[in-house]
Amino acid sequence: QVRLVESGGGLVQAGGSLTLSCTASGSIFRINTMGWYRQASEKQRELVAAITSGGTTNYADSVKGRFTISRDNAKKMAYLRMNSLKPEDTAVYYCNALGVTGWGRNFDSWGQGTQVTVSS
Repeated sequence: QVRLVESGGGLVQAGGSLTLSCTASGSIFRINTMGWYRQASEKQRELVAAITSGGTTNYADSVKGRFTISRDNAKKMAYLRMNSLKPEDTAVYYCNALGVTGWGRNFDSWGQGTQVTVSS
């Protein structure tokens, strides 16, 4: 079983910054892609940013130029640096990881989520 734990959420004023962290643990052979998703109240979960093991990144248009995703493969961690935060960035942010377990099975795991609230 692969477990993901997020941290770093909180309350910040508009224009401020936060950095989210995600740590993966368990029987992991390889993590291919790590991503951050968010779900605002009464809205569907959406992709915010993703990064492959080789460092290729993908961002939602709404966060391009403001958010930066990165990862540390050795530590099995991913980060999301969020700058110039806006009230519309308020949501629960979830970490996701796709990869292969130590038993050779594919996994698609989610963290429990961390709340980010941006006040105007």
